Amino acid sequence: MINFCKARDSFFFAVLGAFLFICAFGMDAANADPLSRDAKTSLFERYSSVAQDVLLKGLSVVGSRYRAGGTEPENGLDCSGFVQFVYREAAGLILPRTAKDQSKQGEAVARADLQPGDLVFFNTMRHAFSHVGIYLGDNYFLHSPSSGGGVRLDNMLSHYWQGRYNGARRLLRTDNDATASPSPSASVAADSGGT
Repeated sequence: MINFCKARDSFFFAVLGAFLFICAFGMDAANADPLSRDAKTSLFERYSSVAQDVLLKGLSVVGSRYRAGGTEPENGLDCSGFVQFVYREAAGLILPRTAKDQSKQGEAVARADLQPGDLVFFNTMRHAFSHVGIYLGDNYFLHSPSSGGGVRLDNMLSHYWQGRYNGARRLLRTDNDATASPSPSASVAADSGGT
């Protein structure tokens, strides 16, 4: 019998390794991806340490089970609970509980301008902004999609997700010196007395 924890850990490290490999070596200069400012610069070198922390925290809970209304990896996460947990733990931002309310935070971002750490929204329940995930780069995003599943990576260009895309929001803004700060509409835990 396979130990579930070992299988989950192996899966996590395989996904993390693949993602880091793609970030370091997969950025082709001919790629039309908006992140390809300089093909010789890795993804993690181009973005702030706060955005990196968001991505790494999100990747650290890959495989956590889905639970409707869930806000902690130990008990299960739904899509907005996943985003709320990651941003609270990695960036100190307190976000609203639902995907719809999270879609009103930060600044709107065009699909062509997506950066790692941006929130991406989808229509999965026949109404706009009913699902949310965290953009990783190269059209991949992290999310907690549904019952019977868990936190995982998916490609936004797959048939299912491409037809349901609603938009994106940026919660972290990057200044010229490559430091990140919260967008004006996101609450900071230290300022709001949050966790």
